[in-house]
Amino acid sequence: MSLLKELKKPLSVEIKDFQKVFRNSVKSSVPLLDVIMQYILRSKGKQIRPLIVLYSAKLFDGINESTYRAATLIELLHTATLVHDDVVDDSDRRRGRFSINALWNNKLSVLVGDYLLSRGMITSLKAKDYHLLEIVSEAVKEMSEGELLQIEKARKLDINENVYYDIIRKKTASLMASCFAVGAASASQSEDKIEKMWKIGEYTGMAFQIRDDIFDFHKSNKTGKPTGIDIKEKKMTLPLIYLLNNSSYLEKRKIINIVKRHNTNKERVNWLLQQVAHSGGIEYAEKVMTKYRDQAMELLLKFPDNEARSALEQIIAFTVERKK
Repeated sequence: MSLLKELKKPLSVEIKDFQKVFRNSVKSSVPLLDVIMQYILRSKGKQIRPLIVLYSAKLFDGINESTYRAATLIELLHTATLVHDDVVDDSDRRRGRFSINALWNNKLSVLVGDYLLSRGMITSLKAKDYHLLEIVSEAVKEMSEGELLQIEKARKLDINENVYYDIIRKKTASLMASCFAVGAASASQSEDKIEKMWKIGEYTGMAFQIRDDIFDFHKSNKTGKPTGIDIKEKKMTLPLIYLLNNSSYLEKRKIINIVKRHNTNKERVNWLLQQVAHSGGIEYAEKVMTKYRDQAMELLLKFPDNEARSALEQIIAFTVERKK
């Protein structure tokens, strides 16, 4: 049995209660919209984020109705960002199924993403969960800034290590941080505890994204070769930045030229992937990833030892140990 299935077992009743709230939140009187919502419900992923919200609440005074709304708010936000991302990336697949924009169109997909965001806000506002909305709104702001910063840097390719950390902190880690924070906020009024949980989630999200970036340099099950998708999309990730930082001026020019002008040339991209591997860039990225994981663990271990803390420890470990 997978780790996530094991972690879900103690919360089987609570997960069902959350799913009821989530399903009710996306219902629509517009037939076409309701069809799309049903499609989204059938193609849900691992739902690790609602699980984090539930265990984060359980770490304190326990899971309550506010927690289910918090988990729903997070899942609606996450789903909305995936729908919008597929439009931005012109992707026709999501979790092995056709994306919303592939089955319908880009305009409809953008509106569906907006609808999901609005449903999350309405659910929270009706229940007067203003404290939860404040946390998630901060994450939305950060995610938008991170995405725009990444787009800007993909044009100029003037990214350094600190800018890379800023991008992934905003784009990915802020959502993970909000998972830990809203779970805590649904069960505790302690600002100090909520802030610490945000930081745990932020460190976890940083490790999670670096693991994703490392995967791009691993061999694909289909081709037996690294995918190089990030290079094709002109994304400067940590292993590649490490190579740049340890290259001569002429080598840097060659690397930048490949990313900027020859990112669809398989031979040149494969050469670049090999250079990253030989430079020690992957090992460096793994070292940084482990550092963020350890920082998250160090903060979490300051809370009382119980079933919820143990589950969150396993989730943090999973972010760096996962295979996909």
